[in-house]
Amino acid sequence: MTELIRLTGISKVLKGQKEPRTILDGVDLTVRAGESVAIVGRSGSGKSTLLSVLGLFDRPDSGTYLLEDRDISRLPERHAAQLRSSHFGFVFQRFFLLKHLTAAQNVAMALINGQGWQPRRERKARVMRALEQVGIEHLARNRPAKMSGGEQQRVAIARALVREPRILLADEPTGALDTETGSIVIDALQEATTRGCALILVTHDRDHAARMGRILDLQAGVLSERTLSPAGGPTMVLPQIGGPAA
Repeated sequence: MTELIRLTGISKVLKGQKEPRTILDGVDLTVRAGESVAIVGRSGSGKSTLLSVLGLFDRPDSGTYLLEDRDISRLPERHAAQLRSSHFGFVFQRFFLLKHLTAAQNVAMALINGQGWQPRRERKARVMRALEQVGIEHLARNRPAKMSGGEQQRVAIARALVREPRILLADEPTGALDTETGSIVIDALQEATTRGCALILVTHDRDHAARMGRILDLQAGVLSERTLSPAGGPTMVLPQIGGPAA
């Protein structure tokens, strides 16, 4: 599989307090096309910070970030914004849908912002294809007020997918949903990996984490790979977190 992301020795220190606090401490991570990776850990362990670094919203204080073998560790914001548009899709716990727009119009906003001009017919086809991928093409004309929480989250996923990203970053996307609806949302996210998209999921949900190809545990800024016991027993920390052999 093609290597998309390689982090080496990534560190991030929170300053501005009485004493600096290390959020990420020498994080190493490799993610390949088509992989699904769960990142778990206690609240405040740095999971969202790691996702922000991966999505180029934040910069590491030290270490190297390679995206498709290109060093982007110190990329200027203008170029980082271009890469976010071309390579990444983002899904959050909050849906961030515009209430006055239909599902299709909300998804289309991702193409209008940062994707350059496209013929209307091509844009509409891409929007409907993204809605179909998450199973809600029949809701294209519905506004958020007429959709359930799970349906709104699937609109948000379609909005992330419509750009055909190489990497999908999801930060607690099922946190506001019931168990059954959350499982449907995870299905929609995993479907993207069958088309070669890499999925990195931050979650507190043990069952959702167990459905990913790999589970990474972030504790005290240190990232390690773990295996969840099916019976809910103790976890086993593994030494290798770089991913499967190419």
